[in-house]
Amino acid sequence: MSKLLKSYFYWTYQRGSFHYDILVTLILVFIFVTPHLWDYGDKPSSPMGIQHPIQVVGDDEHEFIVTVAAADVPLDLHTTASKQAVKKALRKAVEPVTGDAVFVDDWQTVVGADGNPAWKVWAHR
Repeated sequence: MSKLLKSYFYWTYQRGSFHYDILVTLILVFIFVTPHLWDYGDKPSSPMGIQHPIQVVGDDEHEFIVTVAAADVPLDLHTTASKQAVKKALRKAVEPVTGDAVFVDDWQTVVGADGNPAWKVWAHR
């Protein structure tokens, strides 16, 4: 048994043999099955909640200036939500285009390109 395990570990079998095919099958099972069983920490970048286009530009001081439609942020523009709640909601809204590691520096309400209210968010990584 020890010799068998050692030969699998050092991959000593010839290509096309039964044991070689087993090794290749185990590798393929590992590649295709583990993403369903194991959380690798990555997320698809599909903006599920975003219904309107997001405009992203940059300037010298901030890495990103993101314009997000007000309808895509789960906050009313006229509420008295805390600064932290607004920052958290805006960060969540810009994540699909900027990635997870983004920090919201500042924001203001503006009129978007379509004439509807929007948030203008200054952020960096």
